[in-house]
Amino acid sequence: MIDILNELFLMQDVEYKAFHRKLIPTVDEAKVIGVRIPELRKYAKRISGSKEAKDFLNSLPHNYYEENNLHAFLAEGVKDFDEALRLTEKFLPYIDNWATCDSFMPPVFKKNKDKLLPYVKNWVKDNKTYTIRYGIGLLMKLWLDDDFDTEYIEMVAKVKSQEYYVNMMIAWYFATALAKQYEIAIEYIEDSRLPVWVQNKAIQKAIESNRIAKETKTYLRSLKR
Repeated sequence: MIDILNELFLMQDVEYKAFHRKLIPTVDEAKVIGVRIPELRKYAKRISGSKEAKDFLNSLPHNYYEENNLHAFLAEGVKDFDEALRLTEKFLPYIDNWATCDSFMPPVFKKNKDKLLPYVKNWVKDNKTYTIRYGIGLLMKLWLDDDFDTEYIEMVAKVKSQEYYVNMMIAWYFATALAKQYEIAIEYIEDSRLPVWVQNKAIQKAIESNRIAKETKTYLRSLKR
């Protein structure tokens, strides 16, 4: 019989904990074990499908940061769309930090984008910080290429929040949109349609990108507010 929490502590790296906990300030230090992400991913693959893993996925809320990450990685490995969606929707309200939020996307989502989209739209309109962030992150990962539509960028632009981790994701979305859908994204910057902090952060991140031409970066600098 697998004792998941005990095995997580056996993988503990104290030095890594000291370093990593500084990157996730919204998480209580006492709730960080200190397990490296690659180790957690390997462990998730090893126990996936076991009775203990299934029980674990039904035992929300978890106590430790690594338990939440393990939960995300186990859900990510589910190949049935409806089940992966069910697990994700159940888990999203319990996410309490950017790292867990950004670390998982079931591959089956990419294969079922039409079915996923209505849920993503709802997540973007949610009132929970990391549910909103997750929804915007999926729009950035899955709908900025061939399936792009101006509806999606407008949806992100309409999000108004005082939450740092929501605004940072909006900025990241627009920086990526400037690299992939420049003609549309630049209108939002030129017309100052984003909050000042979000616009300036989006420009900063775009300037740091290797996907944007030097002359475009020069122009973007002129649009800082």
